[in-house]
Formats: sequence, structure tokens, C-alpha cells
Amino acid sequence: MNVSGRVALVTGGGQGIGKAICLKLASYGADVAVVDINMENAQRTADEIKQMGRRSMALKVDVVSAKDTEEMAEKVFKELEAIHILVNNAGITRDGLILRMKEEDWDAVLNVNLKGAFNCTKASLKFMTKMRWGRIVNVASVVGVMGNAGQANYAASKAGLIGLTKSVAREFASRNITCNAVAPGYIETAMTEGLSEQVKTELLSKIPLGRLGGSGDVAMGILFLCSNSSNYITGHVLNINGGMAM
Repeated sequence: MNVSGRVALVTGGGQGIGKAICLKLASYGADVAVVDINMENAQRTADEIKQMGRRSMALKVDVVSAKDTEEMAEKVFKELEAIHILVNNAGITRDGLILRMKEEDWDAVLNVNLKGAFNCTKASLKFMTKMRWGRIVNVASVVGVMGNAGQANYAASKAGLIGLTKSVAREFASRNITCNAVAPGYIETAMTEGLSEQVKTELLSKIPLGRLGGSGDVAMGILFLCSNSSNYITGHVLNINGGMAM
């Protein structure tokens, strides 16, 4: 699953799962552009990658802005000389029951999670099509597959991301560009650390493997879909959820 000589662009790469993805791709040979709304976090990740002997750059980007994402792709191509891999990982939550959900909470989540992925994909494809090689991986979610009470906006955005994945896969297969998604289940992050023991126990009862996943589990799945080991896979959703949804 070597990705040596490839240039990867990862959104939301400053912390959590996004950071794990950046470091995993770099450890297998990729140069990585770390994109995040928080420049300090992005820079810290980029510095770690440089310490590994790989090229890296940090960019503060609002993925909701088409102008920002176009400039992002231009900068990455100019400095790192290619864009082979795009991982659309940037995402937010604004949870609430539908009857109490504010319109701005719906719009914010759909804008970042779905429109942001569209913007970054469109901006990066311009360079991938020239090279006639590309790997796009969208980070969806188990709730985009099975839904979740209190997360109508988040579930809709992730289900939409799965539809976007399959459409891009069909449009660009002839250019040797694959587009796949991963659908993580409940992963150990700062967000899940704050859950009560009762909630954690209830969650674990729904997961056949009996444990939460780690960010490394997600990163390895993404590495596989970015490598030549997955050359004949496109339009696929890889469930990384311990069996929670089958």
C-alpha cells in the first residue's frame, strides 16, 4: 500500500481523524498538504510530516468558499507539483431534534460537509484529469447509511456525500480517477471521550466487535483506497464500524 511519489491533499487535517490520515499517508511515502480552518493545528500536523522526511504545507481554507478551494488547489499544485490524492474529511456537527433544529444549523452542516466536499473535488479534479490519475476518498459516516435521531442534518450531509461519491466515480472512471468513501462508526476522539459511561455502554451494545474504533482504523482504510492496491475499486463505501451497520 505504498503511496511514494504521490501528493495528497487532506481537509480537516489539523486534528483528530484528519491528522491521523495525514500522518498515515506520509508514513507510507506521500507528501501532504494539510488543510484546516485552524491554521495553528494545520501547521502542527505539517511540521510533524516534515520531521518524517516528507514535504508538507499547511493551508487555512474555508471549504464552503469555491474561491478559497480553487486557490487552495492552485497553491498545492504550484508548491508540491501535483495533486494525486484528495481526502474530503472536513466536517462539523450541529445536533438537535428536527422540531428544534434551527435553519442555520441545517445550512451550516450541509455547507461544510457536502458543499465543501463538492468544492474541493471540483477544484482538485482539474489537476487530476490532466495527469489522468487520481484517488478521491470522502469521509462519510455510519449515520449516513442508517440515520440517527438528533442528527438529521449530519446524516443527510453524509448520505449526500455517498451519492456524490458514486456520481464522481461514474464521471471520471475513464480518466483513471477513482472515487470512494469510508463510513466510520463510533471512533475514539475528543468528542466521544466526553460521553457518559451510560451512553458509552449503550453504544458498545450495538457494536458486534464490542469496542469503539480508533482513528488509525479509519486512516488505514483510507490509505488502502488511495493506493494501487485498490485500482479496481470505485464508487464503493467502505464501512469501518465494528459491524454496527452491515
